[in-house]
Amino acid sequence: MTMGVVKQPLIDGGFFSAAELGIISSAMLLVYAAGKFVNGFICDYCNIRRFMAAGLGISAVLNLLMGLLGLVRPMVTLGGGIVIMLIFSILWGANGWMQSMGSPPGIISLSRWFSLKQRGSFYSIFSATPYLGKFISFIVIGFIVGQAGWQYGFLFAALAGVAGVAIILRFVKDTPESQGLPSIQQITGEQPVHTDKIPTRELQKYVFRNPGIWVIALSSAFVYVTQYAVSEWGVLYLQKSKLFSLENATQIIAFAESFGIAGTLLAGWISDKLFGGSRAVPVVISGLLCLLSLVLFLFTGGGYVANIAYVSLFSLSIGIVFCIVAGLMALDIVPRKATGAALGIVGISSYIAAGIQNVVSGFLIQGGSSGGEYDFSPAAWFWIAACLMSFLLPVLAWRRMKMKVIE
Repeated sequence: MTMGVVKQPLIDGGFFSAAELGIISSAMLLVYAAGKFVNGFICDYCNIRRFMAAGLGISAVLNLLMGLLGLVRPMVTLGGGIVIMLIFSILWGANGWMQSMGSPPGIISLSRWFSLKQRGSFYSIFSATPYLGKFISFIVIGFIVGQAGWQYGFLFAALAGVAGVAIILRFVKDTPESQGLPSIQQITGEQPVHTDKIPTRELQKYVFRNPGIWVIALSSAFVYVTQYAVSEWGVLYLQKSKLFSLENATQIIAFAESFGIAGTLLAGWISDKLFGGSRAVPVVISGLLCLLSLVLFLFTGGGYVANIAYVSLFSLSIGIVFCIVAGLMALDIVPRKATGAALGIVGISSYIAAGIQNVVSGFLIQGGSSGGEYDFSPAAWFWIAACLMSFLLPVLAWRRMKMKVIE
């Protein structure tokens, strides 16, 4: 989320335009998409502890390089805008690949360490952690960038990455068996299913050919367009359209991320307990709330408190949609041994869409700019259309997908 905070300082400094920043941001998301797909398949065979630590460690180094690039040698002396944009795109894209090594092993760990009956609740907790990271990033990095400059935002991200590596190496374990314990099926008394005896590669092929996974992947793509529109462009929108300061704009978007934590934590409980395991009903309700709050945020005025209310409701509801559509629905229709493959397919679709969103949004915003004034209306309608599709598509197809679950 560092790039989402530093957009305005980079524009004001004359380093990049909104369209160029859209291209740079999309480089990370598009590479992340490919990485999540590839790493999802690879992780079904890997030691997840080492895999996660390696990815986060290299990501920290790349953030360090981006910060030092601006400190050691001013970017304006490096050969012109195209060269700078290319350097930033390469570094930010490589960062995307390294960060894609985090989510698949995390989800596989849940599958290896928790029973089917616990999956919804613990997946909700796991899904809340990106929102927690974004919340901290917007608050802390927003303050650091405002006080010291955009370069120090990347340096802080590097330091946070080093701390994350230490936590992974200390607390993450590969499988129960690697710690001398029985398998999770034996621990919880789950009855074996015939897919336990099918080779992982064959189950991955089944997942790849399952049309239900591709419906979920497309639905998740629209979720990510909507979610990243606010995360990536919300700060700039508040500054340019509603004239908030950088500090206040980052605080408002940070509130969105904090309520996203609540939404993802509630998603599993709402789906498993309140609606008796139904996935479609909570998606419809939360999707409508998400659409309403996004319209209020984009097309009404209001001050600091009102905009906090808009983005908080948005993030609460999109958090529920995100957790159920992009996670639980996929997990519900695939065998445990092919979890990584399923999330890889969903992940590549989601982040390709998020990357395309950055490019499209950047050009739509740039196309509406004149004399320092920005017209966000074309981009806003693009975001609203994606929001609508994010919950309509999975709900309309869910019953048919559930009928084809492999037993």
